[in-house]
Amino acid sequence: MADRSVSDTWERGDPYERYVGRWSRQVAPRFLAWLGVPPGRRWLDVGCGTGALSAAILDQAAPAALTAVEPSGGFLETARRHLGPRAVLHQGSATALPLPDASVDVVVSGLVLNFVPEPPAALAEMRRVTARGGTVAAYVWDYAEGMQLMRAFWDAAVAEDPAAADLDEGTRFPLSRPAALTTAFEGAGLTGVEAIAIEVPTPFTSFADYWEPFLGGQGPAPAYAMSLDEGARARLRDRVRARLPAAPDGSIALIARAWAVRGADAA
Repeated sequence: MADRSVSDTWERGDPYERYVGRWSRQVAPRFLAWLGVPPGRRWLDVGCGTGALSAAILDQAAPAALTAVEPSGGFLETARRHLGPRAVLHQGSATALPLPDASVDVVVSGLVLNFVPEPPAALAEMRRVTARGGTVAAYVWDYAEGMQLMRAFWDAAVAEDPAAADLDEGTRFPLSRPAALTTAFEGAGLTGVEAIAIEVPTPFTSFADYWEPFLGGQGPAPAYAMSLDEGARARLRDRVRARLPAAPDGSIALIARAWAVRGADAA
């Protein structure tokens, strides 16, 4: 039986990178290409994590300036290593952004809104700091269906322990669906709101390549795995292995889908 206090906390950058950060780095460039923001704009990355989206902005969007906000000190340390002096980083909350009103042209957030306790408050803050005619955009994993590496884990976990269903991101995070994202952005007063799916391949060389990141304890599924005793964790491992489509050479080819949404501040 799982520890019911399993946390969503993300604190350590390196385990996160192995678990899901490497796939986020594939989504970010596709997300920016869809946004199509001209160069020379002022950007804000809300919940920058280890810096995947910020790095893509610097490499792809030719920003006039880039500011990033992240609550986790551990993630900020990793982001600073990746980004260096090219971005201004602040430790802070999505619901209390440390920027003046209308001070940036583009506000983005990657894989964060599901974990914010009050998404409407975060969207209100994102809109507050956006200049007139600017863009607010975000993406989240499709936990319910399209994030296959997590879906296989939680389906196996629930088969082993039905109480684990209460911890499944696909159940707990309604914003992992495009209709909910669109409604949230429209509710924040943004206009021209639209959402699309972004899919990236998530190939694993072996089951060990897939499974070992779940032992890092970062994020709901790894935290759940590490809350189990060794016997229960071994049973879960075997159930997960049986669900994955392994090729004859042991490799595993999966897909990760994110939902992206954008709107304009026309006020």
